[in-house]
Amino acid sequence: MCGITGSLDFGAASTSSSSLEAMTQALTHRGPDGMGVTTSEGAGLGHRRLRIIDLSERADQPMWNDKHDLAIVFNGEVYNYRELRRELESDGAKFHTDSDTEVVLELVARERENAIRRLDGMFALAVWDTKRKRLLLARDRAGQKPLFYYHDGRHFLFASEIKALHQHPAVTRSANLKALGLYLTFGYFPAPATAYENVHVLPPASWMWVGNDGTRTTTRYWAPPHEVNGIRELPEATERLRPLMRDAVRKRLMADVPLGAFLSGGLDSTIVVGLMSEMSPRPVKTFSIGFEGAPAYDEVAYAEEAARAFGCEHTSFRVEPPEPELFEKLLHHHDGPFGDSSAIPTFIVSELARRDVTVVLNGDGGDELFAGYSRFVAGALSERIPRPIRQVAALGGHLLPAPRAHASRLRRVRAFLDASALPLSERMQSWCSFFRPSELASLWPSSTSPERLEPNRHFGVFLDEVESGTPLAQLLYLNYCTYLPEDLLVKMDRMSMAHSLEARSPFLDAKLTEFAGRLPDRFKVRGLTTKVVLREAFKDLVPERITHRAKMGFGVPLGDWFRGELRPLIDAHLTPDRAPIFDQLDRDAVRLVVQQHMEGGRDRSQQLFCLLTLSSWLRTL
Repeated sequence: MCGITGSLDFGAASTSSSSLEAMTQALTHRGPDGMGVTTSEGAGLGHRRLRIIDLSERADQPMWNDKHDLAIVFNGEVYNYRELRRELESDGAKFHTDSDTEVVLELVARERENAIRRLDGMFALAVWDTKRKRLLLARDRAGQKPLFYYHDGRHFLFASEIKALHQHPAVTRSANLKALGLYLTFGYFPAPATAYENVHVLPPASWMWVGNDGTRTTTRYWAPPHEVNGIRELPEATERLRPLMRDAVRKRLMADVPLGAFLSGGLDSTIVVGLMSEMSPRPVKTFSIGFEGAPAYDEVAYAEEAARAFGCEHTSFRVEPPEPELFEKLLHHHDGPFGDSSAIPTFIVSELARRDVTVVLNGDGGDELFAGYSRFVAGALSERIPRPIRQVAALGGHLLPAPRAHASRLRRVRAFLDASALPLSERMQSWCSFFRPSELASLWPSSTSPERLEPNRHFGVFLDEVESGTPLAQLLYLNYCTYLPEDLLVKMDRMSMAHSLEARSPFLDAKLTEFAGRLPDRFKVRGLTTKVVLREAFKDLVPERITHRAKMGFGVPLGDWFRGELRPLIDAHLTPDRAPIFDQLDRDAVRLVVQQHMEGGRDRSQQLFCLLTLSSWLRTL
């Protein structure tokens, strides 16, 4: 796992070697084991290396091919590189390293952009072609590895993280205020937007060619499937799922450094660890995290039960309210505001794991493939209810008391009823939003009316692509294309790489994803039971108590923290008259959110975290 960066200049002075080095150095946490830069005719490439496979210096980057007409910087892992290497060797290719990067470089030399379709793994890469004077950028199918770019007509710059772009003198730290409503709605800036003007993200499953005249063409080379295949019986589905899952785990055990796993005690991570234990000659090192005095957020007991069942070498860690400095670290590594508070435990458990291992496997993606979220069930069920009945239900939702705890069942029931009369796209947006449309409208100052991007089209674009699918298929597709790459994978990448820890996700295996995407709905959801086929396929592996337990989100007890030890942080950011956040948002509306939470009438902890990270970021501009 690494950090990549680079530049392509046209009609302007070339990027200096000092700027390229500064951009590369900004990614040291992603690759503490080595650094390299190279320049060629107006192009520059930079690389920070975390050595995982072929630990020798000969596999350092940037890497040139033998003809010296292609150079690559690569971040990630290609799990089928050995098969690709054997194929290339049979056709005369010679290799000088044991790395996957050299295989990718040779494949691109032969097949150009079409090589990307053949890569099975997680990656972001850049290849400079000296003959054609153009740059190829690409990302993996799910978007596990990040790639940002800046283009102002004179310079094209790219990097694994935005902080590297900010080391270039051409790039200013100008806030993308037009997209502020998107952030307040979803807790992230949807691709291709970012928190900064003129900085964009290359979408997942895409490649981009950039010419030395500044022309750009972007192609989406893959999309998750949603059309049902011919499997009709659950036993057949489970028989086909088991070897796919095992193979996905097996491929991700490839490493020349110590390897372990995050173990939450949920179904997905327990399956991953169970399969790892079957394949490993030594006890698997596993790591979990809980919270002192907050049993509603603590899964440690389940994780420890799973660890005992598989004979793991397990480490549990219980967290107390963090110091305020942690919020600044999260902001730094996310390069802007990020609304998902589960970044806190992810950051801490990554730090814990890095003491013993360099690579961890996790359970990310299981909910996306097999319908693990309650909102999937709610969305699919509500589509079967005639709209007049849903309208009555929505009126009834307003009669329920406001929930006092974020993790409560009452909160979920009320959210379901409140949005039940809306169209599917708006319903999902309501269930996923930090601030719903009416709340968002109240946050804008009445004295200003700047141009703003509307959140309601973010989901609609993806739902339009699969309008022929069932409601559940549409929701799974939507979630795979939005929440997964924009929130979950961003969180996992930034929080693990903050500690130079590589995280791998077996559930995001390409073959497994395509298999799951074509399964009938009834193999995923049956009544209120989620992940039907997954539970059935691995019921003999997973302890029974974990097989049948309901999903528990990876949350934190923010509600109590903000009313207690972290109250001064809220007071410092969201109440002073001169707080920078009030240059953008209505003072009274923000203070109302604070008041409602502190008085205990409503749990507004997630909205407060969203606002807190926004306020912290605005102070850095």
